[in-house]
Amino acid sequence: MSDMLSRPGARDGGSHQAPGPAQPAPTVPPRPVVVAAVVGAGACLLAGLLACAAVAVVGWLAATFGGASGAVRAGASVWLLAHKAGVGLNGATISVAPLGLTAFVAWCLYRGGRFTARISAADRTKDLVTAAGAFAATYGLGALIIALLTSEGALKISPLSAFLGAASLALVAGTAGILVESGAAADIADATPTGLRDAVPAAAAAVLTVLGFASLLYAVLLAIRFSRVTAMLDLLDTGVVGSVVLFAICLGLLPNVVLYFVGFLAGPGFQLGIGTSIAPTGVDVGNLPALPLLAAVPGDGGTPTYFLVLTAVVPLVAGAVAGLVVGRRGLAAPESFALGWDAFALRGAMSALLAAVGLLVLMLLAGGSAGPGRMADFGVGSALPAAGLLGAGMAIGAAAAAGALKIRKSS
Repeated sequence: MSDMLSRPGARDGGSHQAPGPAQPAPTVPPRPVVVAAVVGAGACLLAGLLACAAVAVVGWLAATFGGASGAVRAGASVWLLAHKAGVGLNGATISVAPLGLTAFVAWCLYRGGRFTARISAADRTKDLVTAAGAFAATYGLGALIIALLTSEGALKISPLSAFLGAASLALVAGTAGILVESGAAADIADATPTGLRDAVPAAAAAVLTVLGFASLLYAVLLAIRFSRVTAMLDLLDTGVVGSVVLFAICLGLLPNVVLYFVGFLAGPGFQLGIGTSIAPTGVDVGNLPALPLLAAVPGDGGTPTYFLVLTAVVPLVAGAVAGLVVGRRGLAAPESFALGWDAFALRGAMSALLAAVGLLVLMLLAGGSAGPGRMADFGVGSALPAAGLLGAGMAIGAAAAAGALKIRKSS
């Protein structure tokens, strides 16, 4: 019986091997760190670039003008735009990055970082730093070359901005993948003070709560104004193939619009062009581009009172979520008996501060220029005040929830 279980294939009809010492599994020798980083970054670059070019070519098939080379250049331009590389077209600058595409690229870079660490078997600090630097530099240089090849005629892309944007994204996402795959991320987490280590997931929970409320508000407003969506689609008359391309565009820009509504929930609101304002206190926007995503934007004039209520409720709820997360993690720690409610409240406030910084970065990334004239200013123009207001509300909610949880546990 033991012989049967020790021989692969005996239970499934495979070949039987004679008993003997177990043979070690064949191992693949690790690749040099720099080579692994170059291969990983190159694969990520091709994956993102080919995906954008494929969508652009599909759009070209549905169009009645232009050539395939122009479609490929358009796809490359959108790919560069996802890295916040400003694209100049007929003298106008477009810098609004489609954050849906940016998230996809960041996921590819994260996987590429893990691939780099896995095939190089890097585990020493020097090797990890070398892998992250080579990964980011290779990806940035690839974007620089793409920018040089794409710029032609009325289309201008700064090679420097392409390099800096791509290298920065690769450094953040790729390094995260390298640290996770190598195990260094777990070591860093173990060396981090308990309070800060608990504040990070609590801040992430607060950010996700705010984004969830913004998404829900946007979905409700879009459902209420769905007739405007169908009217825009009838006006555009894109056909089947064109509708696929339009859907891809809307999918790429959806995170931007959700972040605009985060600014709306914060109070200062957002703008969809110079001289426009969409805030809980009122809306002054005029005519909007015929993009179905924007059908949810309220019409000009006053807004319902519940919008103002949401600006107060949402940060408090998000803070309470963060406080519950940091409080539960703190209570599970061995040293929790030595901490008072004030220490728990401080950790909650710290998580709210981290969440506000994260939301500020996201709101800044979501904005930019979308074209000439009035289209030159899109996004949350008052991102810093918006993040400050959200942070203040979240700090109150987080400190109260974390402190109350500790008091309840101690009583």
